Amino acid sequence: MRKIAVPSDDGVSIAAHFGRSASFMVFEVEDGRITRKEVRANGAGAAQHGECQSSGPDGQSHGHNHANMGETLQDCEAILCLGMGWRAAEALKSFGIEPLMVQTELPAQEAVEAYLAGSLPTGEGFCRCHH
Repeated sequence: MRKIAVPSDDGVSIAAHFGRSASFMVFEVEDGRITRKEVRANGAGAAQHGECQSSGPDGQSHGHNHANMGETLQDCEAILCLGMGWRAAEALKSFGIEPLMVQTELPAQEAVEAYLAGSLPTGEGFCRCHH
């Protein structure tokens, strides 16, 4: 069994930004088909009310912890998103999760199905604006 995660604010579409999403939809996949969908709360995203921040130069926490999000998704092989900061991408990679930037807006389930079919246009244009 494989698992693919997608950040979402409404349980249908891909959220504009990974760290700010309300939740993560986790799709279980067997034999190339989606067999189950689970929704996991993104406590860090909800707590930020739209602000994506992490540790500042003083070492103090200034928002959500990317490692906590990695722990929430550690059983997933990939996350499909529309936007993500480079620190979050690196944190996910440290958990063995492949972060993929989706290049077109699709409903989350359609994006996962396209990913499984090998037809989902993705890239690695992670945002470097987070400090």
